[in-house]
Amino acid sequence: MKSNRKIALVTGGAKRIGQAICKMLHASGIDLMIHYRHSSEEAKTLQQELNEIRKDSASIIQADLLNLNVLPSLIQETMNTYGRLDILINNASSYYPTEIGKMNEKNWNDLIGSNLKAPLFLSQLAADELIKAKGCIINITDTHIDKPKKNYIIYSIAKSGLTTLTKSLAQELSPHVRVNAVAPGPVLWPENNEEFNEIYKQRVISQTLLKKIGSPEDVAMAVKFLVLDAPFITGHILAVDGGRSISL
Repeated sequence: MKSNRKIALVTGGAKRIGQAICKMLHASGIDLMIHYRHSSEEAKTLQQELNEIRKDSASIIQADLLNLNVLPSLIQETMNTYGRLDILINNASSYYPTEIGKMNEKNWNDLIGSNLKAPLFLSQLAADELIKAKGCIINITDTHIDKPKKNYIIYSIAKSGLTTLTKSLAQELSPHVRVNAVAPGPVLWPENNEEFNEIYKQRVISQTLLKKIGSPEDVAMAVKFLVLDAPFITGHILAVDGGRSISL
């Protein structure tokens, strides 16, 4: 199956923000290789839904991105399936608190691995094909970079590093590949996190200039803009946070 359409590899694309990105890009005529780690059922359901809209337009691949040895298979499987790679979306992420006195090496390897290490090495592996395609990379970072959230030390380090990685890759891969990032704010509450009770949620919303929470689709629209409608933008971090980052 070779495609004449643009091809995007989206990590963590089976649910939440990743799923919204996949649907938005697909609706724009882009075919997809959707990576997932544990979300097998969600990935299969999304694949079926997209292929019913456009035949043979979505494929899925399972991988643990913490294992660098499996990263080449994501690029190779994309090339075997579609014959090209135009867009890499580094969306997969781990997110949880790491308090002083309670952090350990497992936390470090997980949070740095998913949020920074995997995007770096996957981008390196994809570089040759993206250069050929004059493609782009979009990293999903976080608006808390400049004002790190208390008790989220390792996560904050990782996302800050991803911001620097975005700017570094923009330099390294120019002029052929554009590299940008989208930095979501309060667009989707984390799953299974007791910290995010109603009191916390209302406080976050009150700190947002637009006085509301965003949606995964808001992030997806920003990704779509940087992919399809921003040929003269590279090395940029686009905040999608309702103005919260300037009101804190």
